[in-house]
Amino acid sequence: MFKMIGKSLWLLVFSVVICCVIYPLVMLAIGQTLFPFQANGSIVNGPDGKPVGSLLIAQPFTKDEYFQPRPSAISTPYDATSSSSSALAVSNYALRFRVAQALGPIVTYKSGAKKGQPVAPDIEAWFQKDTFQKQPGIVGQWADAHNGSAQGWVGTTFDAKNVTPPQQYVLDWEKTHAADVAQFKKDNPDNSDPSPSDLAIVFFKSFSKDNPGKFPSSVTHTSPDGKTTTTAIEPVKEGSDIQSNFFDMWLNENPTVELNDVPGDLVTTSGSGLDPHITLDNAMFQLDRVAGAWAKDLKRDPARVRPEVEQMLKEKSSAPLGGLVGEPIVNVLDINLALTNKYGKPQ
Repeated sequence: MFKMIGKSLWLLVFSVVICCVIYPLVMLAIGQTLFPFQANGSIVNGPDGKPVGSLLIAQPFTKDEYFQPRPSAISTPYDATSSSSSALAVSNYALRFRVAQALGPIVTYKSGAKKGQPVAPDIEAWFQKDTFQKQPGIVGQWADAHNGSAQGWVGTTFDAKNVTPPQQYVLDWEKTHAADVAQFKKDNPDNSDPSPSDLAIVFFKSFSKDNPGKFPSSVTHTSPDGKTTTTAIEPVKEGSDIQSNFFDMWLNENPTVELNDVPGDLVTTSGSGLDPHITLDNAMFQLDRVAGAWAKDLKRDPARVRPEVEQMLKEKSSAPLGGLVGEPIVNVLDINLALTNKYGKPQ
């Protein structure tokens, strides 16, 4: 019996040494010797020599001078510690609305007198009429149909010491609309101390009556010295918030309109929410915006800048397995770094 226990212990020690010491050390040596860049996370540096990110993980880019990655379904977008997909089925209305939000500012007409032109200005003009399905109060109807988005606009968390502009806007609204708040408490007796997000639907319906044809949106103000900027919520009648939030309702009232298709990965999330690549088709769809922004910064002719950026895209694109499978893709961080190295930092 003791002989069998001794052999088992020796096997245990041998297995631990091989699997937990020798094997990891061998893999570490191979990685650091033959593949040091990949083994250390594929970290790349910016023009100043400081690390700016990993080629394996997407990160947000908001300036028009840069290509933008696929949308991220993670609660904190592109957070590598919480990788996940949206898990929304094709039949889920939340997925339809999220895709519609992405389409509103970018989709264009496919035919007719406005062929090739964006639909965004028409969405804004339609929105300002403040009527949906022959009923007034378009913002209130939007909140009723998209409860989650309305509450998300306000914010699901609330800290009195650190409120966001939307939360503060609702808090200020409460002070002048005590009757609406009292009615909410009466209708919801189990919620005697509602947070701003709890009052989101009531707030939007009230806002719609007070500000017909307008939507509460973030507006950034710059001080006279050009340095200090402040963000506040103000009623607006045009802008990206209106284009994105009301595109689906506009399309519902214009079902026969023909619109150009957009690359699927431009408006859909990846399985991880961290995909660092976009298809070349996606990049080409963004090309005019990117080239136009750089041309404006550099005070150059967009017709000359566009071919330069397009050539960079083609040089940076590649297909899996040397092009044997799949379609060409572009690493977003890689191409944006190449743009910065060529043209400098955006204004």
